Amino acid sequence: MPEVDEIDHHVLRLLREDGRRTFSEMAELVGLSVAAVKRRVDRLRDLGVITGFTVQIDYAKLGWGIEAFTELRYPGTTPVSEIVRTATEVPEVVAVFTIAGDPDALIHVRVRDLGHLQQVIDRLRRAGDVTGTKTLLVLGSWTRDALAPPRTR
Repeated sequence: MPEVDEIDHHVLRLLREDGRRTFSEMAELVGLSVAAVKRRVDRLRDLGVITGFTVQIDYAKLGWGIEAFTELRYPGTTPVSEIVRTATEVPEVVAVFTIAGDPDALIHVRVRDLGHLQQVIDRLRRAGDVTGTKTLLVLGSWTRDALAPPRTR
């Protein structure tokens, strides 16, 4: 494990909140010089801790306001590569999680409306060796910045 200290975790949280945050802005917030923050970010990239910078999108404003998770079930002999291929061929699929147990995969989808969701589910049911699905509609969401280790008292 690479050595990542509390300041590194603070820098990671700041970048996660805003990937376009400047070194100068972060330096002020973490109490280091701009050069020291840049060195830390470069080191975290070199270590592979930071794998890229992304943008957060409000999909509802683009007309893709319905979000759901669909469980996929396959015959026991289906290779993981086939499970991933089945889901990634559907453009509305945001992420594929292969999981242990039943079901075999959990996919995250974004669609325009419920009719569109039904079309996507139907497409998934006809793809590959899918033997069953179960869809859970997202009503709201919340995420935790999981980069920092839990604090003990």
